[in-house]
Amino acid sequence: MFGRKKNANRLDYKKRDLVTLANPKSPISEQYRTIRTNLEFTSVGHKLQMITITSASSGEGKSTTAANLGVVYAQLGKNVVIIDCDMRKPTAHQTFQLSAHAGLSTVLAGRVTLEHALQKTDIPRLTLLAAGPIPPNPTELIASSRMTDLLSELREQFDIVIVDTPPMMHVADARLLANVSDGTILVIGCENSDRQLVLKAKEQLERTGSQLLGLVLNKRSSRNTNTYYAYE
Repeated sequence: MFGRKKNANRLDYKKRDLVTLANPKSPISEQYRTIRTNLEFTSVGHKLQMITITSASSGEGKSTTAANLGVVYAQLGKNVVIIDCDMRKPTAHQTFQLSAHAGLSTVLAGRVTLEHALQKTDIPRLTLLAAGPIPPNPTELIASSRMTDLLSELREQFDIVIVDTPPMMHVADARLLANVSDGTILVIGCENSDRQLVLKAKEQLERTGSQLLGLVLNKRSSRNTNTYYAYE
């Protein structure tokens, strides 16, 4: 009976793109752990606590990368929070099967406290700050002093802060968040990315002064590993 329940849970994780939980021994899961290890080496000599995850355009797998990276950091014993900063097309609450009624937008609007909006996931040491209800002015909220204060508070509460942003080339939110993070990962969907958009996204990140930690090549052919991490 217990075995069937465990298998059912793993199937559910697979449906939610949490491969690090659905199939922790798979090559893809190992690649996420490799990303984590590479980031740990990158942080030697300087602080790497807040990591922005973005992409040039939509559909490249940035939110899946953010979720699985959060899982493998939590599995390492770190206290992790994932912030869904995509307040236009939020998905993190669906991935972790949590509520979207309170989150980043309601905290920044002063409608709820941060403590009320933070939600424990079913993964030990992993917390989610969902995007919350879609606001009319996401970029203004991201650029506000309240957002700066919120990020500082989360730095005090958690070992690792993972920031899932909207795509770079759609809105300014990702550039604003990259500028206040300790480093940024750019996710590239191998099968649907536009090379010119990727290069423009990289250039924009460099202009913000953000440290580009590396590239995650995602959605490769099924004959190969689906996720790959590369340094600049």
